[in-house]
Amino acid sequence: MTAASPSAAANATNIREGRPFAIICGGGTAGHVVPAIAVGRALVGRGHPADSIHFMGARRGIESRLVPAAGFGVTLLPGRGLERRLSRANVGAIAGLCAAAVKGVSLVARHRPAVIVSVGGYASAAGVLASVLLRVPLVVVEQNAAPGAANRVAARVARAAATAFPGTRLPRAVLTGNPVRQEVLAVDRGPAGRAAARQALDLPADATVVVAFGGSLGARTVNQGILGLARLWRDRADVAIYHVVGARDWDTATAERPELADGGLWYRQVRYEDRMEVVYAAADVAVCRAGASTVAELAVVGLPAVLIPLPGAPNDHQTANARALVDAGAARLITDAEASAERLAAELDQLLDGATRASMSQAALSVAHRDAAAEVAELVEQMSATDRRGRD
Repeated sequence: MTAASPSAAANATNIREGRPFAIICGGGTAGHVVPAIAVGRALVGRGHPADSIHFMGARRGIESRLVPAAGFGVTLLPGRGLERRLSRANVGAIAGLCAAAVKGVSLVARHRPAVIVSVGGYASAAGVLASVLLRVPLVVVEQNAAPGAANRVAARVARAAATAFPGTRLPRAVLTGNPVRQEVLAVDRGPAGRAAARQALDLPADATVVVAFGGSLGARTVNQGILGLARLWRDRADVAIYHVVGARDWDTATAERPELADGGLWYRQVRYEDRMEVVYAAADVAVCRAGASTVAELAVVGLPAVLIPLPGAPNDHQTANARALVDAGAARLITDAEASAERLAAELDQLLDGATRASMSQAALSVAHRDAAAEVAELVEQMSATDRRGRD
């Protein structure tokens, strides 16, 4: 991911004079923001000017950087989400939530968009409240197989809910898939694309490449498992591990990096990778969490995976997400408690066989929704107060 340019940052609060077509609200994490931006771009592709698509997010969220960088205006709301337990911090959070609601409702009241789109997360609450008070049509976009709390509430008053997985239990659900970035849709895992990607990442051309990642901060269980795996495989010259550690565990992971002999395992640690589309093209198999965007991207590019769902995720949604690939035969699932180096080695040894990976890749592609962003954009148009040319 790249930081916003100065000009983009300067225009971060711009909103079209008069009536914009859509306000897309929510965010906080890349899992919410990336699909939201994909929907915004799909709406632009369907004829809506970029300045008619406005975002409403949280000041503390990653949308403050990603949305302006994508060329859209964003209004950032104060405050933060409530903790899922009684705490003193929630007293201040409630005050911030009230201030955010006032600012969000005021924005919608001033500009009267044709539709509000909620992608979940803290900032979506203000948009949902505004849709109810001001009678603006609402469309919910739910990324996970098990809906989040914000979208479960929002879906009760929405005209439709775009869902990423079959069987997601929301009122007026329409299965669209989870929107992914155009850069991921363009990934080429054929021989030429794979060779170019491996050259770009300085990966061995002929080894079986395992990539491991856990989001921008990283995933401690994934990191510890991969460090142990590198020790177990230290003498293997037929595999390579590209390990995206994340910021949180970087110091620990680099300190614990195993000593490897020349002619053995190729192993590299990187703190953060903003070229995941290149990583996908270079990889043979992934080891990662099962966030909604990750699962959607693995399916779109046809990359076999060993999935380790985040324990304690609300409604255990990462396990539910993983099941979509596991049940299709596209991935293996290991619980967080089971994700030792030895278990990873046992699972991955089975996936080093090219025929097995080819079968899993086809299974992943069979459940992919490549047109998800366009389908969500079409649904948003259908549920809006205007048609796609902006006429009442």
